Amino acid sequence: MGLMRLLPRPNVRPVPSVEQQPMLRTIAFANQKGGVAKTTTTLNLGVAFKEHGYRVLVIDLDPQGNLTMSQGMNPDQLERSMFDVLVHRVPISEIIHTAEVDVAVSSIDLAGAELALSSLIGRERALEKALVEVRDRYDFILVDTPPSLGLLTINAFVAASGVIVPVQCEYLSLRGLVQLENTLAMVRENLNPHVRVEGIVPTMYDGRTLHSREAIEILEENFGDLVYRTRIRKTVRYAEAPVKGSSVLRYDPSGPAAEAYRELAKEVLDGAKPREHA
Repeated sequence: MGLMRLLPRPNVRPVPSVEQQPMLRTIAFANQKGGVAKTTTTLNLGVAFKEHGYRVLVIDLDPQGNLTMSQGMNPDQLERSMFDVLVHRVPISEIIHTAEVDVAVSSIDLAGAELALSSLIGRERALEKALVEVRDRYDFILVDTPPSLGLLTINAFVAASGVIVPVQCEYLSLRGLVQLENTLAMVRENLNPHVRVEGIVPTMYDGRTLHSREAIEILEENFGDLVYRTRIRKTVRYAEAPVKGSSVLRYDPSGPAAEAYRELAKEVLDGAKPREHA
């Protein structure tokens, strides 16, 4: 598989100056392709930030509720969820549950949120408005989005200061980056001029295969320094941890899976370039 250019764009991750660095960082985790480890990355990066002493809120904006379940909660048994926050304007503090980190929970009701919001004025800013109540309580707000570029994801982009894109190390997975960048461009033009891709996380990496290595080459050819150096490798630990209602950092704290997200956290926090995780 030869290298090809997906789209022309600057390949340097913007590094805000101290004066520009906001006290609160709201990061959306997005990729319209499912199964790329968005939820895994949102939760484990949040727990890694908390290990550094930061106050962290993770928001489950996916109707599947996988992030909620990954912290030991059953979405079917929750009385209120992000649906009530976005559609009925329930204060977000009323649906935040404390686990390893604070979690704004999801339920299957969220599947109807896009239709319910579609007739409302300011529908793209519902999440942004909801977060005003809790902005001073957290250092990081991490938003797990559904595998689409619909209204829920647009809400995350409008509320976010940056977007992290988990990308499976497979060729077909890379093609969706073009559409995601086009959507972000429209959001910048009309709703949030500051949001942009903060970084790209290669996930499900298998260094034994030529395909994975070539996928990394394509990413770096197109996005340069936007591609984090930490590779999230394939391991069964990422599947086992949610069964226990746990992040991988608590489930297997000294294992390579947990260390990979600690390395990624260092990159996100301070721009360090950790070694490729072995």
